Amino acid sequence: MDYNPNLKLWSRSKPNQVAGKGNIELPDDVENIVHQTRENPPTDYENGLASALAEIFDNDISELSDIIIELNKRGIYAPDGSPWIEKSFKSEIKRLGA
Repeated sequence: MDYNPNLKLWSRSKPNQVAGKGNIELPDDVENIVHQTRENPPTDYENGLASALAEIFDNDISELSDIIIELNKRGIYAPDGSPWIEKSFKSEIKRLGA
């Protein structure tokens, strides 16, 4: 299974606004960043990019310019088939993380 099909769509809760004993912060007082929830399974492209990035990071490559060079060397290109440049990579990572 590539994702959890049983995830419910997000809906804003209306929690008690008084923090009780043992609570660290007031409910809704901190930003709740939703992650690892998606409506569809990842595409082959997304899985390939994620795998390549994991391997690159495992090789202690962390500078953006070096990551881009490594992706292009491996033949992992932008969605339009062109080699990565910093601007296109940043834009794509932002899109995928939205």
